[in-house]
Amino acid sequence: VPLGVFWSVCLGLVWLHLLEVPDPSVVPHYQAGVVAFGLSAIIELLGEPFWVLAQAHLFVRLKVIAESLSVVSKCILTVILVVLYPQWGLYIFSLAQLLYTSVLVLCYVIYFVMFLGSPEATKKSFPIARMKALLPSLVEDETFVNWKEARLTWSFFKQSFLKQILTEGERYVMTFLNVLNFGDQGVYDIVNNLGSLVARFIFLPIEESFYVFFAKVLERGKNVKDQKQDDVAMAANVLESLLKLVLLTGLTITVFGYAYSQLALDIYGGSMLSSGTGPDLLRCYSLYVLFLAVNGVTECFTFALMCKEEVDRYNFVMLALSFTFMCISYFLTHWHGSVGFILANCFNMGIRIAHSIHYIYDYFKESTYRPLTGLLPSPFLVLIYIISGVITGFSEVFFCCDKGWMARLIHISMGALCFAATIVTMFCTETKLIHFVRSQ
Repeated sequence: VPLGVFWSVCLGLVWLHLLEVPDPSVVPHYQAGVVAFGLSAIIELLGEPFWVLAQAHLFVRLKVIAESLSVVSKCILTVILVVLYPQWGLYIFSLAQLLYTSVLVLCYVIYFVMFLGSPEATKKSFPIARMKALLPSLVEDETFVNWKEARLTWSFFKQSFLKQILTEGERYVMTFLNVLNFGDQGVYDIVNNLGSLVARFIFLPIEESFYVFFAKVLERGKNVKDQKQDDVAMAANVLESLLKLVLLTGLTITVFGYAYSQLALDIYGGSMLSSGTGPDLLRCYSLYVLFLAVNGVTECFTFALMCKEEVDRYNFVMLALSFTFMCISYFLTHWHGSVGFILANCFNMGIRIAHSIHYIYDYFKESTYRPLTGLLPSPFLVLIYIISGVITGFSEVFFCCDKGWMARLIHISMGALCFAATIVTMFCTETKLIHFVRSQ
């Protein structure tokens, strides 16, 4: 929290005094927005210990309820203020963000106040009995700093810092190098937010949940021969099914997203979004979702098993990758505008996937398990995807999006038929995956 306060103040001053500030007549209350978002980051940090505790003990329902309530509260407040007081500008989104973080932290605090010391906690032998134990304190007969844990924490800090650059790097390039004007940045943000809905609502929960699963089933830093073989078998089967699940989900979004990007943007924002670079951006983002899907699962397994030395080695790889990614983002943007950012992200994710696949291959090399076969869909299903892509592509050319609502309905119907054929084929060819989804 003290570090959070320090960085919020420092970066807030950078955003207010060193970077380009938008015209107050166009974007009012910008300064208040910077302060509010910095404050919301500090509030969210206050709830971090509770979030970590909930993750470690698999309190999935708590996480779902807390995040749902906070998102719903934020959305309701945003809608009400936009409708009633549109002239407030950034005040609206600043207040909504503050409400989001406050509700999120309150949900975790209230739950643990009620849970700690309760009969249920005693029954589960929960390691913490009082709220006071979650506050910073000195423990007798222990050193002030556990250096082994401190070094591991430092390794993960460096890694998360580099991951932040790799995940949000294009925003820093936009902000600091002014490669796009505010209008283009707005369109990019809209498309980015629409495209990342699936990643946030499907892939991120899978990645977070199964990171905890793999970390609990297998022991960090041990090779496959030194692990319990029953645990290795379970982890390998789950990893194979997970890879197949996210691959097919990503392929479905890529194939159908290509032909329906323009229609989606036209329905969402009218011709302002569907006539410019928006459709090309969303088409590229559909491909990027496939990379995101595979990377999430491969990295969650890799990070759950890496020892400190391996994490440190990977940090060097990520440092070089971060620098390369920034350079590629800059040059691709000059070459192909905002689409260049998404192409650079695809390149970045491809390298990260290759590293994780190499780690998983080496890890299971001395066993009989081959979970990477989850990345190989059945040939017949691949053929259906290709046919669906061709049909929906031609359908978009002939029926979308300026030929009236009847033509749009025909385009949607063609997509629905192709999607149904894809799902039926999936059920027939990927029986192991279907069993995994049903049972889990």
